[in-house]
Amino acid sequence: MERITATYFIETPYAPEQAAQVLAGEQSSGTFVAVPGETAELKQRFAARVEDVEHLGTVDTPAIPGAESKTGQYHRAMVKVSWSIENFGYNLPVMVSTLQGNLYEITQFTGLKLMDIQLPASFGEHYKGPRFGIDGCRQLTNVYDRPLIGTIIKPSIGLSVQQTADIVATLAEAGIDFIKDDELLSSAANSNFNDRVDAVMKVINAHADKTGKKVMFAFNISGEVDEMMQRYDKVLNSGGTCAMVSINSVGLSATKKIADRGQLAIHAHRNGWGMMTRHPLLGIDFRAYQKLWRLVGVDQLHVNGIQNKFWESDDSVVSSIEACLTPVFNHKKVLPVVSSGQWGGQAFETYRRTRTVDLLYMAGGGIMAHPMGAASGVAALQQAWQAAVDGLTLEEAAKEYPEFRKSVEKFGKP
Repeated sequence: MERITATYFIETPYAPEQAAQVLAGEQSSGTFVAVPGETAELKQRFAARVEDVEHLGTVDTPAIPGAESKTGQYHRAMVKVSWSIENFGYNLPVMVSTLQGNLYEITQFTGLKLMDIQLPASFGEHYKGPRFGIDGCRQLTNVYDRPLIGTIIKPSIGLSVQQTADIVATLAEAGIDFIKDDELLSSAANSNFNDRVDAVMKVINAHADKTGKKVMFAFNISGEVDEMMQRYDKVLNSGGTCAMVSINSVGLSATKKIADRGQLAIHAHRNGWGMMTRHPLLGIDFRAYQKLWRLVGVDQLHVNGIQNKFWESDDSVVSSIEACLTPVFNHKKVLPVVSSGQWGGQAFETYRRTRTVDLLYMAGGGIMAHPMGAASGVAALQQAWQAAVDGLTLEEAAKEYPEFRKSVEKFGKP
């Protein structure tokens, strides 16, 4: 039978091989003691297998609480464990319960992180992956050969429906490609979801009729499943092209229910991601994380940004972008969403490190706070990316493009 293999970064006061066997037993047919019915035949068919243990060294201080070391040493290793697909079939919640689940609570580990997942070929046939992906999002926005330039409605919450529509009108006239609700707003006291969709789509549809350019707006439909389905229909029937889901909040099954509709691009916001990965020896790495959500069918996925305002390193961001652009089966590739304190100045390092323009590049203040106005803010980002691809330095681009030069004066650091 086909098998699913998970790679873990572990820390343990025990021999890594012993700890890995505990993991395999706890997450399949075994428990802390032998029980009746756990026959050799049953274990042969359903028990997890330790496939590989790579020793990485030892440390004197444990990463997180667990069993104390009798020698004062804690061993670190990369461990691969596999399960038969028979254990859970094509059931992502049960698969995640198996690959993660209780193993984070096992005392033998003073550190454990799920780093990657290898999935069998049948998963590529059973799951369709993103319905739109990079190419589909480009077709919906009619943007090719450069990143999609986007922004977020700010303030995050508190604006009225009309205030939001007025900002959208300004951004549309400025030439923006993509706008989204903030994750903090879905339907608030002064911004009812349906009313906001009506007001925003009135602006977007009128702009499209006049110019031929239809701005993609990601409405935050996050909520209970039935509510999300109703909101999805509202966006679709109003002429919208995208729905945003806070994926960690609503979960795999609810997101898949939405993505399976296949008529709107799904913008996956990963708010809450930090609690899943910020500790280097706890949680899940983005390589494994993004595979799960691509199976679910999201089309756009946040990856943070170079020189961002959060904790994540540039190396981590680059790795996340590369993960999104790495093929999974024959599915469409998910569009990496670069955000967090971005303006045109980071375009040069982003392109140098990734060599791709297949990005949704979002700037809030980098557009709205431009000294010459929002239209110049959009132009400055487009100029920065053109200059980066053309091989110009930031300084050369500032001399070449007046709008970008004003961005450097406003946002640049000495």
